[in-house]
Amino acid sequence: MSLKRDNKAEKREVTSIRNDYVRSVEVEGERKKAHRVRLFRRLTVFGLLVLMTTIWVGSTIYAQTQTISEKEQLREETLLKLEEVEKQQSQLGEQILLLNDEEYLAKLARKDYFLSDEGEIIFTTPHDEKKDEENSTKEE
Repeated sequence: MSLKRDNKAEKREVTSIRNDYVRSVEVEGERKKAHRVRLFRRLTVFGLLVLMTTIWVGSTIYAQTQTISEKEQLREETLLKLEEVEKQQSQLGEQILLLNDEEYLAKLARKDYFLSDEGEIIFTTPHDEKKDEENSTKEE
């Protein structure tokens, strides 16, 4: 243990030399340390900018993806409605053609309004409403 004490005592008694070379080495060391600090700060700021830009681009892409999916769903719903309207339009077109036919009109008037031809007698019989609905859907 006495050796350790002697080494400590020797270290305390040694003074550093203050000449131009030592000062220039110390200044160079401080300059490199300051350069590292500035470099670290610049890299940190640059990293934060890259991170913020990445987050902004990611959120924009996500929002656009959501908007596109919503519009695609709306498009599909609209196409289904269009198909229904086109079917209805074709049925109405067929009905217009039928209503332009005088024989069909006469048959329809006899059925719905109980009209008759000359010498024809109309007999009404009791029947279920369900059968009427089934007959009307078959005729259409």
